[in-house]
Amino acid sequence: MNQKLSKGAYGGIAGKDYVPYVPKNSGSGGNAAVLIIGIALSALFAASTAYSGMKAGLTVAAGIPGSILGSVFIAMFAREKGILGKTLLQGMASGGESIASGMIFVFPAILLIGSQVTFLEGLVIGVGGSLFGIGAASLVYNYLIVEEHGKLMYPESMAISETLVASEGAKDSLKFMGIGFGIGGLITAVTSSFLNITNNVISFVHEPFYKWKFQLEVNPLLLGIGFIVGMEVSLTMFAGSILSNFAITPLIGYFATLGSGGPAVWNNPSVSVNAMGVGDIAGSYVKYIGAGMMLSGGLIGAVKLIPTVIASIKETMNARGKGAGAGSSVETVILLSGIIVGFIGGFLVSGGNIAMAVLGAVLSMVLSLMFVIVSGRLTGTIGTSNLPVSGMTIASIVIVTLLFVGLGWKSVDDNKALLLFGSFIVTAIAAAGGYCQSQKVSFIIGGSKNEMQKYFAISSVVGVVVVTCVILLLSNQLSMTGDNVPFALPQANLMATLTAGIMSGQLPWVMIICGIMMGIVLFLLGLPVMTVAIGFYLPISTTSIILIGALVRFLVEKYSKNEKVKEAKVSNGVSLSSGLVAGGSIIGLIGIVLQVTGIISGAGPSGFANSNGMAFILLIILVVATAIPLFKSEVKNAK
Repeated sequence: MNQKLSKGAYGGIAGKDYVPYVPKNSGSGGNAAVLIIGIALSALFAASTAYSGMKAGLTVAAGIPGSILGSVFIAMFAREKGILGKTLLQGMASGGESIASGMIFVFPAILLIGSQVTFLEGLVIGVGGSLFGIGAASLVYNYLIVEEHGKLMYPESMAISETLVASEGAKDSLKFMGIGFGIGGLITAVTSSFLNITNNVISFVHEPFYKWKFQLEVNPLLLGIGFIVGMEVSLTMFAGSILSNFAITPLIGYFATLGSGGPAVWNNPSVSVNAMGVGDIAGSYVKYIGAGMMLSGGLIGAVKLIPTVIASIKETMNARGKGAGAGSSVETVILLSGIIVGFIGGFLVSGGNIAMAVLGAVLSMVLSLMFVIVSGRLTGTIGTSNLPVSGMTIASIVIVTLLFVGLGWKSVDDNKALLLFGSFIVTAIAAAGGYCQSQKVSFIIGGSKNEMQKYFAISSVVGVVVVTCVILLLSNQLSMTGDNVPFALPQANLMATLTAGIMSGQLPWVMIICGIMMGIVLFLLGLPVMTVAIGFYLPISTTSIILIGALVRFLVEKYSKNEKVKEAKVSNGVSLSSGLVAGGSIIGLIGIVLQVTGIISGAGPSGFANSNGMAFILLIILVVATAIPLFKSEVKNAK
């Protein structure tokens, strides 16, 4: 069998005439071993994505690393299942990652409004949203995957498919993932996330006259994310941080010091405006300008989606009208399960308010259905990594918030219920994107649609359980607000600010509107509003290390002797970076578990170990350890 996809995989023929890589009727790709391995991969990528996503505001698609790890496990435990087994495993890895990418957008916002969440709430809302998203996306499978073959390119699906068939490349990829996991794990182990024996934040803060702050957190998972997203995204985010820390903060500080005495900070009565330090300005003022920028970015994205929404629904209805979307009993069961669990969730979170339970559940499902179709179509165009989940979620939450306010549901408990309905919607949107991407891989390789459906649904439930547990484990750190918090939670902070502010009428509108106007200016200049806004909102310590990761990639590309070498080294770098993200996230999570349970405790670093100098040394070790394997890697047939 050729280790290459046919030209027909990329289009040129009708989807119904496409001959997959593995002949049809080649048997099942699944068995007990594949299922167990898939559950483990789903849990791994759900935990890693939840941790890194809440830290950085960015997530990394799991399809390719999942297919690489899946190849190894298939070879070890289920060799007879071959590439069909690997296909199911990449789908299950993507299932866990997709659920995490969705849930962390809204679910932690409940902690930020001062409320609490339970495991049961997370489980019911998450499972309902994921099953509804998978079931709704299954309704349009024939249209999105088969009829639009070659028109909707599914770029990430094709990259995963190529990775699956290029089995000889798996050894190198796995080696670099292992190197990255080792580097990420070791450096994370000595920082505050685990043993806490060394400082890992380079920090310069200037308070008098021109108030500014520059920090850099030596964090392997953030460096790995920077390498994966590349220079353009990293530099755009860092530009937002420069605007926040070196323009807006000093400007607010300048005007604040002109007052003699003056009022207290609007949300911190213990600090007077003219005595604000950099941290007070960032946490009480600049943060809300950033929220306004993200809000404008999300709403602009939602408005730009309107033609896609209309076209997607129209074409989907036409396809269903022709009978092209004939479904199976599996998808019917999954969709009905999502609807039933969704209504159960509505009654669970509404506190006995039957009108809220019914109206909230129905509106959530209608919005989810609309955006699930859009999510599936956009995944076919730009992939799940670039899916504008923010825009779709913000638009949905604004609509649900207006319903709640109109009906007089404005208490903290009502706000919590609103955010749980929002969690249902965003989980459905994210699950649908990951599901469509995985089904396209299965279609290209030759796997069973129904089998992928079942295995992806199982992985999504596993993802919900893991993400809910991670959020509950980190709840004390996630509920912190202000400047220099352990987890920035840009999207969840926006949802909390938006819903709580609209409901209470206490939203700091001047700052929000200022941010919205800045977002509009960015849009008119043709800049990516949401990317700049996330950079503006995130701590500069996060965006600066992400930029370092992108710089490593830039140097690897620049000093590769030809295009083939560059592609190979960047591919190795992406594998290594996936290992950095996984190692940093998993070891960080283990460390927090040990700290919470009291197994690890200590006073923290002191002396030189607590200095900027120590953090500089750690940064040099991280960059050198990451770069050397990539520069030294040999590329076969590179001439």
